[in-house]
Amino acid sequence: MRVRPEVLEAVERLAAAELRSVNAQLEVLLREALARRGVVRGDKEPGSR
Repeated sequence: MRVRPEVLEAVERLAAAELRSVNAQLEVLLREALARRGVVRGDKEPGSR
């Protein structure tokens, strides 16, 4: 994924503050954004029932 350096830096700061890896933080942010748009439910892990 290509992102602007300042966006990546912001994600890195947020990940560090929430004790997550950058990859995990990106997944959380994407899941939250998709849930807000009604594309996926935000309360379940992918593949869970």
